[in-house]
Amino acid sequence: MITRLAKAGLAAALSVTTVATGTALTLGATAAAASPAATPSTSAQHVTVSQSGNYPGGFFTSGTMSTSWVSAGTADLTGPTHFTVDLPPGVTTDGAMFYSTPYDYTFTETLSPDGRHLEAVLTGTRTVGRSEFMKLNLRTTPGVPIAGVITVTAANPNDTDPTGHVSRYDLGTGGYLPPTVQSAPAVTGIDTTTGPGTGGTAVTVTGSNLAHGMVLVGGVPAPGSCTDSACTVTTPGGSGSAPVSVVTPGGTAVAPAGFDYTGAAPPAPPAPAVTSLTPAGGPVSGGTRVNVIGSNLTYGTIAVGGVPATHVSCGPSFCTATAPAGSRPGPAGLTVTTAGGTSAPVTYTYTA
Repeated sequence: MITRLAKAGLAAALSVTTVATGTALTLGATAAAASPAATPSTSAQHVTVSQSGNYPGGFFTSGTMSTSWVSAGTADLTGPTHFTVDLPPGVTTDGAMFYSTPYDYTFTETLSPDGRHLEAVLTGTRTVGRSEFMKLNLRTTPGVPIAGVITVTAANPNDTDPTGHVSRYDLGTGGYLPPTVQSAPAVTGIDTTTGPGTGGTAVTVTGSNLAHGMVLVGGVPAPGSCTDSACTVTTPGGSGSAPVSVVTPGGTAVAPAGFDYTGAAPPAPPAPAVTSLTPAGGPVSGGTRVNVIGSNLTYGTIAVGGVPATHVSCGPSFCTATAPAGSRPGPAGLTVTTAGGTSAPVTYTYTA
């Protein structure tokens, strides 16, 4: 598998030919509209996915497509959100390009050796209504008819509404297929339940309806892939006893046994540091959107004067947050806390 990690918010395209955000699509058979919308969400945290593009077809042996997602629930979408793109035989991609500002997230993508299966994980807080997308270049194999279905999925462990998680486009007919809901997953076994705290243990989780899944060990995505009946992954680092679950477009299933880490835990990440924030203050009533710049901020939480901020999302060097209300006008210390510790406070000034 080929894996990419976007440290500055940009998942670099895995090809020398890239499609930049906002570039007009000029190749292939143009889709008339994006794939059908999902029904209204019944989940506080909900993500819906769709696709659109200039798909290859007719005389056109190449094209582009976009996979789009929206936070459609009633609360901020948090935690890792998993996306897959599956291409039919004869159609390949050289990877995806994801570009979303500000860079308050981490984004990873993995492409299968045959170029037909892409997995991506976005970790960060997405406010309700926020829409984002990644673009893919598509190529066809000479002599192979352009047919089959492109399937795109999304899944998040906090999303209990399975609707809107699967989008399908039929290259043969040139149309979107009706929305489907993947059956709920079930996990019946896990073959290895112990391994070193440094991670790297091969684990196979078995069950049913696991296709398009993401395995979490202690809430952390484990690299690997899933078929309908099994997921083969490598454990991330950790300590103690960690629950194991599989998150799919149809829901989340917990393994009957957890994974017990042995020996020393992996070293803590470097401590976070804040170098600047914009704006440097706001009304004592709170509600100011603050941009925090620094280093080692991934997965951070933010507090101002010891009071947690809301809508916090952090990437490696950039966080966004909404300042809480202050107790009175004047300076207050803003800090970022991660597994590596808490940053030195930077002054945020409340105004009357």
